[in-house]
Amino acid sequence: MNDYTKNIGLSDHLQALAMALLPGMHLITERRGYVHHGIYAGNGEVVHYVGFKRFLRSGPVEKTSLADFSGGFGFRVATTSQARYIGAEVVRRAASRLGEDDYRLLTNNCEHFCTWCLSGESRSDQVRALLKHPWRALLAIVGILSDLRARRADQRNPDRRAGSHFEQLAA
Repeated sequence: MNDYTKNIGLSDHLQALAMALLPGMHLITERRGYVHHGIYAGNGEVVHYVGFKRFLRSGPVEKTSLADFSGGFGFRVATTSQARYIGAEVVRRAASRLGEDDYRLLTNNCEHFCTWCLSGESRSDQVRALLKHPWRALLAIVGILSDLRARRADQRNPDRRAGSHFEQLAA
């Protein structure tokens, strides 16, 4: 999944973006030191493995708004020539795992989830790259910790949340 297209930033109008997306698209949002993945389910919603919600406590596969998924970082659509499933079938596969709470950073993360939805194979190019270049793992860990800290700050002060700006654009 290294061939990414259609970079989408925060300044665009959320409703217009949602209308341009097709259900089953693989969405990516770049975070501090890592990349987060999800499946667009339609109606402005994304199914994704939450990952670490709190320090060392993972969250389940859930459906969330496009704004909450992107978390103020924008997003892009990933393309792949290895997709076995498309559209509604990808969404059905993603929805079949809603509530699953078996997140494992190296073997069952958000990218594993998305590649499984699209191809039937659970794999993560991001993890492979981290294992090949261990210094990148350190950067990813720092990014995850930074993201968790920012989430805690957002929970304490909801007006600061980046997604709030995104949702205001849609109003």
